[in-house]
Amino acid sequence: MASTSLLKASPVLDKSEWVKGQSVLFRQPSSAAAVLRNRATSLAVRAASSYADELVKTAKTIASPGRGILAMDESNATCGKRLDSIGLENTEANRQAYRTLLVSAPGLGQYISGAILFEETLYQSTTEGKKMVDVLVEQNIVPGIKVDKGLVPLVGSNNESWCQGLDGLSSRTAAYYQQGARFAKWRTVVSIPNGPSALAVKEAAWGLARYAAISQDSGLVPIVEPEILLDGEHDIDRTYEVAEKVWAEVFFYLAQNNVMFEGILLKPSMVTPGAESKDRATPEQVASYTLKLLRNRIPPAVPGIMASSIPLSSLHIFLSGGQSELEATLNLNAMNQAPNPWHVSFSYARALQNTCLKTWGGRAENVNAAQTTLLGRAKANSLAQLGKYTGEGESEEAKEGMFVKGYTY
Repeated sequence: MASTSLLKASPVLDKSEWVKGQSVLFRQPSSAAAVLRNRATSLAVRAASSYADELVKTAKTIASPGRGILAMDESNATCGKRLDSIGLENTEANRQAYRTLLVSAPGLGQYISGAILFEETLYQSTTEGKKMVDVLVEQNIVPGIKVDKGLVPLVGSNNESWCQGLDGLSSRTAAYYQQGARFAKWRTVVSIPNGPSALAVKEAAWGLARYAAISQDSGLVPIVEPEILLDGEHDIDRTYEVAEKVWAEVFFYLAQNNVMFEGILLKPSMVTPGAESKDRATPEQVASYTLKLLRNRIPPAVPGIMASSIPLSSLHIFLSGGQSELEATLNLNAMNQAPNPWHVSFSYARALQNTCLKTWGGRAENVNAAQTTLLGRAKANSLAQLGKYTGEGESEEAKEGMFVKGYTY
């Protein structure tokens, strides 16, 4: 819970009204809007400045129909684990070869609108000597960049973590923009088995809000992603309960930091039972709970905090995976069976890459086959974004679970 002194200093909205009155505010947005109209003169929305139009354009490009985000922002250490799984040493040359395979897959831009890169990749060239950023742009794929500096223990919490990287972020994001990046990612996490504590939730939300404001000021569209970890034996209702609280906190601090909502991408975790739960959920149940969360936490009242009228259709939502390749696609498809007020798409890492990596196996002669596999998964999720995925012809590899307890980048 945020400190009283901090919240009382806010000219926008008392947090006790915001958090404790969530159900009232979200169902009766006019009451919140009235408070804000009376205080509108005290608001100075400086976010995005000269980049405002570009941010909106970038967000709309990434949220184009039938396309989603390829997350290939694994740190060098995590990339090394992936390479080790196919018997390759973690060297820059091997990382370069694998990333070249991904970005140069012919026709990838038909299904992928954005690619999140690790810093090394943003400045890296392909094995043919062409900048990876240029290869992506030629495929009409917007380059993105992971800007945080990783998770560290949060002192005073229930053995939880906080995300570091705000120090120097302004200069880094400016440099990333010059290098060709146009959107950003900041990975912060919330653990259900460890609480989550009010301290951890506040830290995650505040860090996301500061990162989002700084990114927009440098011309980068921020992905707003408080990741609810899959770890745990809890049921789907517990996941939903925690997700509601986390997103309420996130939107409160986004408003406090004058983040421009038209220029962000939302990336909520799908609402599922804990990975170790005995209760499993069908794609229809996952869709129902996740869409309920989005409707309750991304309503007309939220744009009111910015003292403007932003239509729901301007909010772009990219769901994270964590399940098997097949489960991630089925769940996304179920969420797009009825019209949504938002663009609901995907931002997947392993759910796009897992079978591709195994097919490649580090062998040059397998590159074409691996790229074909990648395109197949990308196409499947493209169809799911359009609500047209059938699941026909899926391989056994696509059904394999990918949950890793305590997973880190």
